[in-house]
Amino acid sequence: MSKTVVILGGGVGGLVTSNELRKALPKGHHVVLVERDTSFVFTPSLLWLMTGARTPSEITRPLARLARKGIEVVQGVVQRIDAGRREVTVDGRLLTGHNLVIALGAELAPETIPGLADAGHNFYTLAGAETFRDHLKSFSGGRIVILTAAPAYKCPAAPYEAAMLLEHDCRRRHIRDKTQIDLFTAEPAPMGVAGMEVSRAVREMVEAKGIAYHPEHQVKEVNAVSRTLRFSNGVVAPYDVLAYVPPHRAPRVVRESGLTSEGGWMSADRSTLATAFPGVYAIGDVVSIPLALGKPLPKAGVFADYEAQVVARNIARSITGKGKAASFDGEGACFVETGDGKAGFGTGNFYAEPVPRVKLHAPSRRWHAAKILFEKDSLRRWL
Repeated sequence: MSKTVVILGGGVGGLVTSNELRKALPKGHHVVLVERDTSFVFTPSLLWLMTGARTPSEITRPLARLARKGIEVVQGVVQRIDAGRREVTVDGRLLTGHNLVIALGAELAPETIPGLADAGHNFYTLAGAETFRDHLKSFSGGRIVILTAAPAYKCPAAPYEAAMLLEHDCRRRHIRDKTQIDLFTAEPAPMGVAGMEVSRAVREMVEAKGIAYHPEHQVKEVNAVSRTLRFSNGVVAPYDVLAYVPPHRAPRVVRESGLTSEGGWMSADRSTLATAFPGVYAIGDVVSIPLALGKPLPKAGVFADYEAQVVARNIARSITGKGKAASFDGEGACFVETGDGKAGFGTGNFYAEPVPRVKLHAPSRRWHAAKILFEKDSLRRWL
């Protein structure tokens, strides 16, 4: 009997789930991907876009390409999720699945900080990275501020990478001596979940480049007219150019469908990503997985990728009766761009106890080249 698997979200988690299921399931079964946007954006490359090393066309791909693989793409907004019935409403259309995979990611919410959305560039979006790039073209000196507006956010290395890439760009354009770069973060240290050694190494990389690092600064409001940031500790900081990482929250439809736990995100089994609803899984940034040290698993594309592979294998097994059960083991990896054509590379196990075991390899041209290869290979495989 034909089965349908409905996947919500066309980010990394949704793309990998769709691709893996289509390869594993006989043609008689249906794989349906629901996404509101028409194109996929390879978000790690937004850092290169903002400094002019990439164009939008180089890091985006139309989701319509999935049809060539036998994956049905439904473009539209998810309005309601009934996890108990495995039903979703998309622009008034009802979809029902034998299995449902929720991979809707995190909603970016700059409007929750007064004045933030109007004052700077949200470089976690394609549009924001583009406006930041365009602003930098006419920038000839002054104070650039990189800001994390909340202590937890996806891609934990990204703001630190952004600051270092900007520092390199200013040197390349011969305006470094006229430019001050400040990094204000709500968190107490870089990439804290990866451990003290990694955190200390990243901070040293940043400060070695003359970037002023200000941890534990929670922004309260931003004034676009006076170009100032006001923090909860009383500090007021001026800026000429502001680029920020906005607060994150679970998507509205997930919240309104009653699927979030006390922490504000979905919950799922840390090994199988199964939710409390039979046949329903949650993967990627929409889910919060607690670790032994009391913090959640970082939100990052690498985890969405690995979780998606596990979920796809287990769904295919439940439908076909073939293959072995899969389990997500907490392994992850991350590139850390440092400028000058170099990158570091962190890898390890985040499920290790009592704390994650992560090693950060020193920056080199090798790791930068590896990230370029990863970008090209991912876009080729997924779309």
